[in-house]
Amino acid sequence: MAVLFTGKVLMANWEEDEVETERELGLALDNKVLLLYFGSGQCPRCQSFSRLLKDFFLRLTDEFYVERASQLVLVYVSQDETEAQQRAFLRSMPKRWLALPFGDDFKRELELRFAVSEVPVVVVLKPNGEVIAGNAVEEITSMGPACFQNWQEAAELVDRNFLLAEDFDEHSRRSITDPIRRLKYKMKKKDKKKKGREGEGEES
Repeated sequence: MAVLFTGKVLMANWEEDEVETERELGLALDNKVLLLYFGSGQCPRCQSFSRLLKDFFLRLTDEFYVERASQLVLVYVSQDETEAQQRAFLRSMPKRWLALPFGDDFKRELELRFAVSEVPVVVVLKPNGEVIAGNAVEEITSMGPACFQNWQEAAELVDRNFLLAEDFDEHSRRSITDPIRRLKYKMKKKDKKKKGREGEGEES
């Protein structure tokens, strides 16, 4: 599924970091059912559906509801008028959501590819990019999380149930700046040890 976004940039909602390298996109999108949510925080229909979609997504991915997060990823394709509106909307949505950066030209390409003329629209895709549902708004509204099983079967996902929930969660929360943070932490730790040895040397 990362093929659809090859050479593109996605924003990670939890820290507004960019997910852009081939490896990062692969980890975020591969072997998962992908939802493309075309919506707007200002559209009355979207406001009502967004609350429902938020609950739908959390019930499939949040550890409060499930032991293991479902193999599901959502990319928000904003129809908001300003970047501030998009940011405000995303702040009220699950942290696991990804988003196309505001004003990205790729948005128009996606609208044309999936014939989006009005919102809200949720396009459901297999990992290989094939369409499972052109607009699953009614399906999500009427069936709730139960419809994910149908999508999972249609997508023929490789079962990842052997992964522990905490491993899944830890990877999901990790930002692309973590390696840098860990390196800084190690360096600080070394500096403290070095200072500690120097202090011991002076005492002796």
